[in-house]
Amino acid sequence: MKQLDAIHRNACEYAKAKIFEDIDRFLGGLDEPKPFETYIDERKEYLSSLWVNVWQNKATNKLSRHHKKEFLLTKGIDVVDLNRKSLNQVFRAEIRNYHSFDTLEWAKKQFYKNEAKWNERYIHAREQFIFEEKERLIKQQKYELQHNINKESEKVIAKEEDTLYLYIRYDVAKRVINDLNTKNKFSTRESIYIEDTLIDEGPLQSIKFIKLDDFFDELTGNLHKEIYRNQWYFDYENYYYVYERFVKDKLNQYLQQTVLKNLPEAIFEKYEEVFDKPLTGKVIQQSFTGMLEPLLNDYMVELQNEYIEDLREIADLPFDLMEQEKYYKAHLIVRKQKQEAEEAEQKRKAEEEKRMLDDIFGQEYRSGIESNIRYIIHIGDTNTGKTYQALERMKQAKTGLYLAPLRLLALEVYETLNQNGTLCSLKTGEEEKITNGASHLSSTVEMFYEKDRYEVIVIDEAQMIADKDRGFAWYKAITKANASEVHIIASRNAEKMILELLGESEVNIHEYTRETPLKVEGEEFSFKKVKKGDAFICFSRKKVLETASRLQADGYKVSMIYGSMPPETRKKQVDRFIKGDSSVIVSTDAIGMGLNLPIRRIVFLENEKFDGTKRRTLTSQEVKQIAGRAGRKGLYNIGKVSFTKNIKLMKKLLEQVDEPVHSFAVAPTSGVFERFQKYYRDLGRFFELWDKFDSPKGTKKASLTEERELYERIRGTEIEAKLPISDLYGFLHLPFSKKETDLIKQWEITMYAIIDGTELPEPKLKNRNLEDLEYSYKAIGLHLLFLYRLDQRIEAIYWERVREEISDHVHERLNTDIQNLTKKCKRCGKTLPWEHEFNICDQCHERPNKHYQYYRK
Repeated sequence: MKQLDAIHRNACEYAKAKIFEDIDRFLGGLDEPKPFETYIDERKEYLSSLWVNVWQNKATNKLSRHHKKEFLLTKGIDVVDLNRKSLNQVFRAEIRNYHSFDTLEWAKKQFYKNEAKWNERYIHAREQFIFEEKERLIKQQKYELQHNINKESEKVIAKEEDTLYLYIRYDVAKRVINDLNTKNKFSTRESIYIEDTLIDEGPLQSIKFIKLDDFFDELTGNLHKEIYRNQWYFDYENYYYVYERFVKDKLNQYLQQTVLKNLPEAIFEKYEEVFDKPLTGKVIQQSFTGMLEPLLNDYMVELQNEYIEDLREIADLPFDLMEQEKYYKAHLIVRKQKQEAEEAEQKRKAEEEKRMLDDIFGQEYRSGIESNIRYIIHIGDTNTGKTYQALERMKQAKTGLYLAPLRLLALEVYETLNQNGTLCSLKTGEEEKITNGASHLSSTVEMFYEKDRYEVIVIDEAQMIADKDRGFAWYKAITKANASEVHIIASRNAEKMILELLGESEVNIHEYTRETPLKVEGEEFSFKKVKKGDAFICFSRKKVLETASRLQADGYKVSMIYGSMPPETRKKQVDRFIKGDSSVIVSTDAIGMGLNLPIRRIVFLENEKFDGTKRRTLTSQEVKQIAGRAGRKGLYNIGKVSFTKNIKLMKKLLEQVDEPVHSFAVAPTSGVFERFQKYYRDLGRFFELWDKFDSPKGTKKASLTEERELYERIRGTEIEAKLPISDLYGFLHLPFSKKETDLIKQWEITMYAIIDGTELPEPKLKNRNLEDLEYSYKAIGLHLLFLYRLDQRIEAIYWERVREEISDHVHERLNTDIQNLTKKCKRCGKTLPWEHEFNICDQCHERPNKHYQYYRK
């Protein structure tokens, strides 16, 4: 192989050069030469191993992978499955004895019995050694001298640090006064794009700056660029950057002058002797490089605290060190007094704000439990009859109120009570159904009004008190219930929290356990084993429809439940399953709350859900809440639960003891807004104070994220100007889907109609497909929220009928739409078999994404 032979020749020459280097090191340090035989005796081991190391390294590094494989194939070695590391290991082993070069013999041929040549080599090696030693000593002297200069420079700078600041302060004072008199103020445009021209707002001198720090924040009108991790970044330049550069240049000059002036004379003499040139400021600069940045940072911090009026006082004076020191000390005394006054004022404001926050928020979230109320807590697992028992007691009362977590449950209880002879009305944010002569009311928990009195109040799903956004509704209902008897229904993990809220009140606890046991199936679920009474759980509308389509294609009659489905449609789907018109049901986790269905087996098609931020594994409480719907009492002797994967983990979550609820959410109330308006009239300020308010121990504040985002759309508009704060917040807090752009636009247009005193705009209705119908249902729901809030009940009745018609259309379209639904690759659109695990076909998965390829280049 030509390549290998060429590398071999190069390796031989390199090995010879290494031998000569070793001989020179051996001889150079000797006052008299030792015989060649002595060298061989001492260095025999090195010479013997030299060739193998040189040859293997040269051959491995220089020869290409292709040629290495060719060489090994000539040796009969299979190289097909060898990775790079393994290939090199095998190659090094095989190349070891290829045309071996005997370095020991070669050295002997050069000098054995050739004393003259050996002595000649000694003279060369000795001269080189003496020259290098002299250079080393000079280098050592230079290093020690530079080290000495550095030490002396540090001493000088430490001693003169305060004096140096007086020089810098004076220079900055002159420049800042000049800038204030001659420069203009600039501000950014709304778009904040760097390429946009800044707005010139006129002379800076019109602005009253207190401290230099305030002035440093002003924009110069230019761009500032800096490098970070080898990449340039651009931003609008402010005066801090300008003065940082200015101070750095001045400090560099002063440090050179100061150090040169204060170094010992002996250092100057020694430097000229060693370096053969005089010691200058540029050389001195190297000695304090490490001190420059820390000193610059300290000075910039000190400068930012300087008062503009103090700098103005010294700017026009000729520089005199003693005078500047006198002024600086006087200014420091006054500055300290001002800072103490500012800190006292800040402390006073902080205490005042603390009292205000307690006045506005604090008293609202202290429990107001009445001692004359009898509380009955119904604690237990899902599907154990807790709600049934509480409602039976409410039916016996002269007046009763049922508070539900969902509109659908409120509707279900409303219908059940009326069917059983207990006259009941319905009230949710989007509808009111008044039954003549009714003394009972079924309502969503958010509609609870504390001044209405009832004999019995039933609060369902009270563990929801821990919900970060809705939890306060349960807190308010529990602590401000106006009744003789209050029934609280909750899961076991909420018991401790509820008891703490109720304090010393009369409390009876009724515990419920499942009479129908739950059994986790040992084998992973397969669609070949679908049976009547199965409920399939997944966590997106898309997955529900796909699964329903698959089951329907296999000949099963299917009911469906998902979050955006109209409650009336959901009820019809549920009724079909209860009556046996459908044999299986596919649902999101909406099935887990309050719906009692004839479910034989719960099948988790997914073990994870998207919680609005990320996909995560289901919690123990979520698994129990859903799985507990299996095994309807009176229909089945056992409830079965099945998973498609990770059976051991999911079974562990199902059997795990729940972590107790430790905190509940608090949210603004009308009382809070009444007290807030004693201080401010700005809702933006309210959100600021809400962030500052520390909620009581055991509570957490609602984030109010959606309300803030909606508020930013109308901030500073006529809507904010014309509406009282509590009314405006009430409209911001309306329970509609604030992630949908069209609904937000509808909300905004309606708000303008309200302040203009015109008729509310009708919601835009669409009916092209199932998604359009579901959107139309929500649009009418939002319209109804406004109508009921504005007490336009006759108009609301009409829109309730329209919404009911849309709900019927949704119900009809569900069955027709899923018939033609198929699973397709999201990249190429190819139809996939239902059992295909992913939303992308194998071919697209194996083919790199074109965008990925683009960025990779």
